Amino acid sequence: MSTQTLPALDNSLYPQTWQQQTFGSPQSLLMALLTGSVIPDANAFTKQLLANDVYQEWINFSVFGRYLQRNFAAFYRQTEDSFNVDMPALFRRELMRHAQFLPLEQILFVAGNIPKNARQEKLLTTTVNPATAVINAQNLSQRMIVNKQQIVLNQIKVASRQVVGFALRHNKRTSERTRNEVLILDFKDLRLVDEKTVEKEILEASRVGASIDINTDTAALLRYYELR
Repeated sequence: MSTQTLPALDNSLYPQTWQQQTFGSPQSLLMALLTGSVIPDANAFTKQLLANDVYQEWINFSVFGRYLQRNFAAFYRQTEDSFNVDMPALFRRELMRHAQFLPLEQILFVAGNIPKNARQEKLLTTTVNPATAVINAQNLSQRMIVNKQQIVLNQIKVASRQVVGFALRHNKRTSERTRNEVLILDFKDLRLVDEKTVEKEILEASRVGASIDINTDTAALLRYYELR
């Protein structure tokens, strides 16, 4: 069975209006979220995704959800069970049968530091929801025992037509609905191309999905990657 390419999601989502402002790209929306120009509301963005025909095509292509993703990631990294040493590769090949190429220029997000073994395993869990990524990065920074917390966020652009993965389907009635994850199963290279520090403005986090206050003591480190 030949691998097909998912339709371009970002082209169908942008430009879009977000809290009385219009954004022409996921990059511009992410920057507004990081600087505090708009409040990160993951639930609101998820509603826009679920109302989008292209995203529905993404998530309906596969029946796999977070339970499978979480257990596959753990199983793939196990080293103790030598009896089942070939199982992770077999499992991965089965998942690849349900995967597609991601569209060129698609933007994905990862909160926190990208796992060191991602390049070796060719396995990476991302999200297409920039608000979810910002909130997750804030949560991670809160757990760091440092005087000046720093949010770390990664913006990943699909830069070749050989990146393989699929969108995970989540239960619409649980907190997982705002994850909007895409599991990357294969790629040639994950390359850091730029990074910058983004200073935040004072903003009261008062809406649903923005449970952490943004303050002037917190800066965001934004890393730009290309996925080939």
